[in-house]
Amino acid sequence: MAFWPLPTRLGKGGLAMAGRGVGDSTSTRVQAVKRSELKQRLAAILVADVAGYTRLMAGDSALAIFETATGAVQAALEIQKETTAFGTPLPEERRMRYRIGLHLGDVILKPDGSIYGDGVNIAARLEALAQPGGIMISDGIRGAVLGKVAANFVDQGEQQVKNIDHPVRAYALLDGPAAPKASPPQAPAALSLPDRPSIAVLPFVNISDDAEQEYFADGMVEDIITELSRFQRLFVIARNTSFTYKGRNVDVRKVAQELGVHFVLEGSVRRSGDKVRVTAQLINGETGQHVWAERYEDILLDVFELQERITRQVVASMVPEIETEEMRLLERGKRRYSEADDLAWRAAKTLADGEFQGRPALVDEALRLAKQAAAANASCQQAWAVLASGHSWRVFLARTHDRKADLAATRQAADVLMQLAPNDSRSYYLRGVIESLTGEFPASVEDLRRAQSLNPNDAPPQFFLSQLEASAGQVERAKQLAAQATRLSPKDRWVSTAHLAMATCAFIEKDLQALHEWSARAIQSQPSHPFRRVLMIAYAAQVGDESLLHANIEKLQSFAPEFIPSLFSGDSVPLRRPEDMQALLGILRKAGLRGQQLR
Repeated sequence: MAFWPLPTRLGKGGLAMAGRGVGDSTSTRVQAVKRSELKQRLAAILVADVAGYTRLMAGDSALAIFETATGAVQAALEIQKETTAFGTPLPEERRMRYRIGLHLGDVILKPDGSIYGDGVNIAARLEALAQPGGIMISDGIRGAVLGKVAANFVDQGEQQVKNIDHPVRAYALLDGPAAPKASPPQAPAALSLPDRPSIAVLPFVNISDDAEQEYFADGMVEDIITELSRFQRLFVIARNTSFTYKGRNVDVRKVAQELGVHFVLEGSVRRSGDKVRVTAQLINGETGQHVWAERYEDILLDVFELQERITRQVVASMVPEIETEEMRLLERGKRRYSEADDLAWRAAKTLADGEFQGRPALVDEALRLAKQAAAANASCQQAWAVLASGHSWRVFLARTHDRKADLAATRQAADVLMQLAPNDSRSYYLRGVIESLTGEFPASVEDLRRAQSLNPNDAPPQFFLSQLEASAGQVERAKQLAAQATRLSPKDRWVSTAHLAMATCAFIEKDLQALHEWSARAIQSQPSHPFRRVLMIAYAAQVGDESLLHANIEKLQSFAPEFIPSLFSGDSVPLRRPEDMQALLGILRKAGLRGQQLR
């Protein structure tokens, strides 16, 4: 690997040493040297590192010591000046930019010229805090050169850096005439919170011995921010702002206050051999309490493929947790947003309870709250999403007193949501749901695939699409989608739809063992969903298990007595191919079930 040497005019007393591993690792090389052979001295230490060295195919670090702090500062300024001039004619992706750290402290020199000690370590940590093309210095350097060099010093506060017991006060060094002394800056006012769930993603900490993993961690955080931004119902702090906290030991609650966000995501990356472990923690910005945490481990074969896979898993798993936490807070009486938005979030929580607990009265209450929210603010997207979902739930589970009215209300809500958020995956998802209920199968598949392309990290559209493909007899496609969605968000409450898709595939393939297994899992995850019970009834009828058959008929009767009649009338068509639907109805007839309401 070629190394582009630093400019040679390093100032008085400069001794340059180039190579990787500046910092902690130098201390391990002195064990066999006699104490009398070691020399300790005060020096100004300069550590430089090429930002993005892997991409630029350049040697990545250099160490120099100086007899004076002034010489070290002048050298650092000259390095940045010359490298900037050198790179100006080049395309942006080929320009080299150094990060430089300077510290005044004790170093220990070996007879062979090697240098080590805390002074070197602190300089290396300051270098890691610098921006590409920037210089970060310690308080000792600043005190020694103040008034002696034409430069400005921007206080970065005390920094808690790796392997150093005490905080290090850091200053960004800027070239140019010294700025006049200003009055102490006032603490920034806390930003007002947005009208939707908001999050800042802090740079993940590299806790590997390999400095190269810093770039992997940074790249993954950038991707997480990008992918979260696909959710238009979230407010996401931009990358350039989040990365101002890189290398700093921060109070998460203070970060949330400074940026005006409800949640903060932080994490770490560790590599050992070919294994990579990533941890992520979602924190309530107001209380500092953990909302969600997960650990991901994988084998590093292709760095970009692994980075993408983990990013998608983090995002897909975290977004439902954010929305669930919002619901919990409202349930505890915590006011978060405007009156309309709070009503809409209460409606969403009530609807989720009604859907997953099989309680129609809660669905009715959710629709009432959502109508109030839409009346208070016609632009409230969450309200229209609840209205579309709630009315479609009534139709899908045959719990409606007026099918046409509920279908019309679902269509209206989906259309309004599409007007309000035409590029949001949720808009296409909900329109796809209504189209599936009205028999517009090609349009439904098209909209669900559009939702998937707009936001590959939004799991519910993919779960529903897996069931839709299964109902159309596209068995292999359905299985693939179910597996992908489950891998993407394995703890998502909608994972039960993947179980239903697999049960549907098993019925079509006449695989009775798989039908029993997947129907049982689908029922376990959402016991009040009628078609899951119907599939288990179909299994029990075919194998002659009378006990299982009657148990599921009684259970279905208790929460959805109209569902079997809706299958025979054609109002509910969970299987799109006529031959599959006729096979199901034939099995139900043999089990003694007809078009009448269950009693």
